[in-house]
Amino acid sequence: MQRLLTIFTILLCLGLNAQVTQEIFESFKLQERRDVQYYFPEDYNEEKKYPLVVVLDGDYLFDQVVANSKFYSRFHGMPQMIVVGINQSKESIRLDDCAWEENGLPDEKAKKFFEFIGIELIPYLDLNYSTAPFKMVVGYDITANFQNYWLFKENSRFNAYINISPTLAPEMETRVPSRLGDFDKQIFYQLILEGEKSENTSRILEMNKAIKAIDKESLHYFFDEYPDADHISIATYGIGKAFDNIFRMFKPISPKEYKTQILTSEEPVFNYLENKYKSIEDLFGFKKTVDLNDIMAIYAASRKKEDFESLKPLSDLCKREFPDTMLGFFFEGEYYEQMGKPKKALKTFEKAFGMDEVDFLTKEMALEKIDALKADFGY
Repeated sequence: MQRLLTIFTILLCLGLNAQVTQEIFESFKLQERRDVQYYFPEDYNEEKKYPLVVVLDGDYLFDQVVANSKFYSRFHGMPQMIVVGINQSKESIRLDDCAWEENGLPDEKAKKFFEFIGIELIPYLDLNYSTAPFKMVVGYDITANFQNYWLFKENSRFNAYINISPTLAPEMETRVPSRLGDFDKQIFYQLILEGEKSENTSRILEMNKAIKAIDKESLHYFFDEYPDADHISIATYGIGKAFDNIFRMFKPISPKEYKTQILTSEEPVFNYLENKYKSIEDLFGFKKTVDLNDIMAIYAASRKKEDFESLKPLSDLCKREFPDTMLGFFFEGEYYEQMGKPKKALKTFEKAFGMDEVDFLTKEMALEKIDALKADFGY
């Protein structure tokens, strides 16, 4: 196992207590020392699992990936992530790391770089930090091309690929779609292209067309073209949009989703919430804490569709996820009320009255329910 020779820890202005660690990593595979840098969320907790993002061209892309990760995880429902950047700018070492032979496959040095990441760096992080099974790789230009070589393995090391304006090796425009079509595991593939034309543009568009033609539920493909970007500026475009695409399922239930998917479904309303979070766990390999926004959306839909049976499993979920609040007992009280069990409803609303208020649920609302039940049934 490789050893870390020197560790320099610095705090960057990425937010209060943001932790970015720079390390000189001694690689047995490469027989050289490599500069890498890591970002860990400010409230990093060993009890949680974090997706891992490997950033090639770390000198240029690492800060952007970290900034987008922080912003989207805070405001847009994306999970917090551990980010590792591999620096490749010194003496144009990226050209050696990502070089290919005439047949379009990695040359000897590139094969060693490939093994350094897959056999040394990622296992080191998995062993020492609380990483989730879900892993992503980000690359630009020749490093974007290089990341595709993981698709050639029987089991891809990565679940998600952010491919920024790749400089394609020979035959990549056909090899990548072919490999993506072969996988049964869930793969997210994001291709980002600038508007400025180059000798590589037609091949990238050909690859895009071929990937779009793949009809497979396990492939989640996204293509974004930015007309005003050139080959240099494109490196700053689209990373946030790529995160948005890949982690779309993580977002809280939107008003459009509520109207077009939940209200129109013939299944019990609670099933939508249950399936959403089960899909997240299956896809990304870890559980997501249930959003209060999603709880309230399902509650509103249950009332609107008069699907009062859904209130019982919803109340059970709230007791687990929000144990100190009124949510669970208030929803359970409404369930008993609608099921014609006033005595149980009364006792349950009394329990809710003793809990903390949350969102629009107040003690006054619980008291109103209690008084109404007493008046109706003479308790």
